[in-house]
Amino acid sequence: MWRQGSRKEQKLLTGGSQYGDKGFFVQPTVFGDVTDDMTICKEEIFGPVQAIQKVKNLEDAIERANKSTYGLAAAVFTQDVGKAMYVSNSLRAGTVWVNTYNTLSNAAPFGGFKQSGIGREGGQYGLDNYTEVKTVTIAIPEKNS
Repeated sequence: MWRQGSRKEQKLLTGGSQYGDKGFFVQPTVFGDVTDDMTICKEEIFGPVQAIQKVKNLEDAIERANKSTYGLAAAVFTQDVGKAMYVSNSLRAGTVWVNTYNTLSNAAPFGGFKQSGIGREGGQYGLDNYTEVKTVTIAIPEKNS
């Protein structure tokens, strides 16, 4: 997938080669001049790959992010707490990190929206996958004494 991205019209800024002689490791890779119609922007890439896109404004960034058929995670970097709250509430992603990335905790649920996963791992929501809820209703006759 990352090699496919490097053959398209986006610009490879750094990386993109195999790392080391053994295994299937890839150098951290950054692409620029990425548009919404490119494969790199439409499919999930699990690896050290970043696609850089230009946006007109905050609303454009949110709208374009939400157009994706995936929604595992997102990150917002800002010094404005109000903007951080607005953007994190607007994004259709299972996890939104603010001023950090890939910070995980077993106490917090993790999982995606849309085509990025089913259910949650971690936290109380993660336990729900291993439980079944049952309701038992019993009519007890009144005591005759």
